[in-house]
Amino acid sequence: MKIGLIDVDGHRFPNLCLMKLSAYHKARGDTVEWYDDKKWYDIVYMSRVFTDTYSKDYAGSVKAYHVIKGGTGYGLDNKLPDIVEHTHPDYGLYPQFAGTAYSFLSRGCPRGCGFCIVGEKEGRKTVAVADLDEFWGGEKEIKLLDANILACPDWERLLGQLADSGAEVDFTQGLDVRLVTPEKAALLNKIHTKMLHFAWDNPEDDLIPYFKKFLELTAVKDKRKRRVYVLTNYGSTHEQDLYRIYTLRDMGYDPYVMIYEKPTAPEETRRMQRWVNNKWLFHSVKDFKDYDPNYMRKGKQAEGLAAGRR
Repeated sequence: MKIGLIDVDGHRFPNLCLMKLSAYHKARGDTVEWYDDKKWYDIVYMSRVFTDTYSKDYAGSVKAYHVIKGGTGYGLDNKLPDIVEHTHPDYGLYPQFAGTAYSFLSRGCPRGCGFCIVGEKEGRKTVAVADLDEFWGGEKEIKLLDANILACPDWERLLGQLADSGAEVDFTQGLDVRLVTPEKAALLNKIHTKMLHFAWDNPEDDLIPYFKKFLELTAVKDKRKRRVYVLTNYGSTHEQDLYRIYTLRDMGYDPYVMIYEKPTAPEETRRMQRWVNNKWLFHSVKDFKDYDPNYMRKGKQAEGLAAGRR
């Protein structure tokens, strides 16, 4: 068969479902390629992770006998068949990300946060779903997509596999700082860490003791590798947002602002995100009230005027 693939969200981040589907069909002897609207296909798979808030649906015509749509952007009920789910991904689809492995060791999260679909889609209990060798074949970097691996009963085995790999591991979705214990921290310390991500989503949650405790336990001394997502535009005030940002910075963490439904966010929140997430600006301008969004443009204009005078 002739198989066409459409990454509806674009190619800025590898689409794991399409990589697994590609590997599955290639193993069956099928021809697999990115969809070309000048050709006809037996099956075209369209995968979409994000909803209309963050990406637009594919607007072109699809020439195929069968069109199969999947991914969170199309609904929460569609899932890959088990035989495809447990297929080693075809990383060759995204050569620009060569050398990096992507996938999940666990699924689900017990937290049930209102802004997050993981609980509804994957369940309110974290369970192990794969071993590392299912998607890792010696790549230098591993981007782990798990929602809450520290809540998994098999955390010791899974973290041990990551430690034994020797690869650089990026916990992309955030570790639950409330679940860190000395035993878990000891295993995290054995992992070659590219980035530890945490989250402080709800300003009503006092996570300061947990973040301070983690600093006592972690071997990761570079604060740039201790990043904390700060959720904004979801029931928090501007003052609560700044409090979390300043507190994290003062404790020795690297805050990173995430905006819920960004199109509805106040301009003040968007400016705050630009200030915090541009790390050169964030460390140069210590107080948000001193931040000038035209700082970079004015600086370039000043440089141009100075050059003209010379």
